[in-house]
Amino acid sequence: MTSDHTQLIDFIVKAKQHTYAAEAGQSQRPLLNDSQQLEYRSGDYFYRDIYFGSLFFAGQETVKFKNSVLWSMTYSGGLASANADSELTNSVYAFLRQALLLVNKKTIYRGPKEFESGQYRFQNESTGNLSQFYGREIILLHQQKVYELHYSGGLIR
Repeated sequence: MTSDHTQLIDFIVKAKQHTYAAEAGQSQRPLLNDSQQLEYRSGDYFYRDIYFGSLFFAGQETVKFKNSVLWSMTYSGGLASANADSELTNSVYAFLRQALLLVNKKTIYRGPKEFESGQYRFQNESTGNLSQFYGREIILLHQQKVYELHYSGGLIR
């Protein structure tokens, strides 16, 4: 892998756009019981996202090059209300997927810094770089927080 990590960054962006955000990449045989597992492969790169839960969830993304894990991110979060009805839940997660499809080379961890559609607003703040980072994203509906997620990760050394 080159020292500037261009290929890794390009792969992470593509993997994120082709899995959860696109409602694709579902593994039929998850490695861990009761988990959801999403996968994407391109050339020697392999991405896997394993998570548990729905209203509140926790998970880990990994990227392998050949057979070595070289990048990982952990995350946890979900809806602000444990009593959210299915209509709100579906609406929030549909909006989240729209935001996450906008991931790019500058915002590779989750989605863009900001995104708005209808009454929803997505905000994402991160610190660090590909080597080591952490961040937080929220979704507001009518200026009220309805979703929050925290993440962290970096290059595996």
